[in-house]
Amino acid sequence: MSNKGFNTRAVGSGEIKDENYGNVVTPIFENATFIYPNKNPSRKEDKNTKDSYIYSRWGNPTVTALEEKYASVEGANNSLAFSSGMAAITSLMLSLDLKGKKVLSVIDLYGQTLSFFKNKFARMTGNEVDLVSTDTLNALDIITKDYGAVYLESITNPSIKVADLINIGKICKEQGITLIVDATFASPFNQNPLEIGADYVVHSGTKYLNGHSDTMSGFIGSNKDMASQFDMRKNLGGTIDSFQAYLVQRGMKTLGLRMERHNKNARDIAEFLHEHSKVLEVFYPGLEDSPYHHIAKRNLGGYGGMLSFRVKGGLDGARKLIFSLKHISPAPSLGGVESLVTLPVDTSHSSVNSQDRKIMGVTDDMVRLSVGIEDVEDLIEDISSSLSHLD
Repeated sequence: MSNKGFNTRAVGSGEIKDENYGNVVTPIFENATFIYPNKNPSRKEDKNTKDSYIYSRWGNPTVTALEEKYASVEGANNSLAFSSGMAAITSLMLSLDLKGKKVLSVIDLYGQTLSFFKNKFARMTGNEVDLVSTDTLNALDIITKDYGAVYLESITNPSIKVADLINIGKICKEQGITLIVDATFASPFNQNPLEIGADYVVHSGTKYLNGHSDTMSGFIGSNKDMASQFDMRKNLGGTIDSFQAYLVQRGMKTLGLRMERHNKNARDIAEFLHEHSKVLEVFYPGLEDSPYHHIAKRNLGGYGGMLSFRVKGGLDGARKLIFSLKHISPAPSLGGVESLVTLPVDTSHSSVNSQDRKIMGVTDDMVRLSVGIEDVEDLIEDISSSLSHLD
């Protein structure tokens, strides 16, 4: 289905259909183990082991179906599904052969990813991590052969900076550096990093891929062989179970339709906030005066459903705002059909020290909004009413 449209691939790719039963959707193989060795000449093989299925920590038909659907919308030859986004990130990073070289990463990261790089990765692998701002990385001067890998978020959490992936990818290719991109905020609908220079792309499938805030998952996609990542998944045990895989696969079928609405709603709300007297600053690359607008136009097919903004009144004002909302829920996740709002200093970046938050641009008065697919007029009315409570 590689030559089909996005929605056609999202719906039809990876589906398991058994003519003996005539099922329309992929069944849930709720098995811990399988008959092995399976001598049936028509047996199905696990794509990762090239053998019959044996044990669901290694592979499961429902999980395989999910991986094939994800690979299709991501434009990847190979893919693996995990129990969470962090399981995908840590498994990938621990599986790389860096040949003693350092990793260059943006500091503008999800808090737990930053914690892994700062507190665990070097101790576990012996490879140091240098942290720089997304703006420094976009300047390209710092990318040298001293690094074995570059890691970035294509749209950063929560400051909504945009990496110039096309140019970064060119430099990494010239230098022989492995480029890893967390594209969770973009989703495969708005960006396919493998097509513009990345060697590996990772996602928290908990977010836009599933889209319903009811299950957790993570993904790695690549056009490279992924045997070492598969082996690491077996070792660490971060395999997604079949029921969770079924739910994510079901959610992915509407990814394109949902993202069109997320993109539109977020842009409308960003424009509203941009003109509001109680709002100090809006971070959204779809705004023409955003410092990342020109980068986003080149690197993204859509500007996404995530935005952040600063309000008057500091931390107290930001807290007052989110708890005054009637229809938008205060919760720390994102990417679901429902709109969610959070304060990064209280949730995703509460474990990040104040110095690092300053470098990231994560202020006490920053509000992160995951814009859902509700009627945008109702969302704007809710936000406007809550802003009116601020001094």
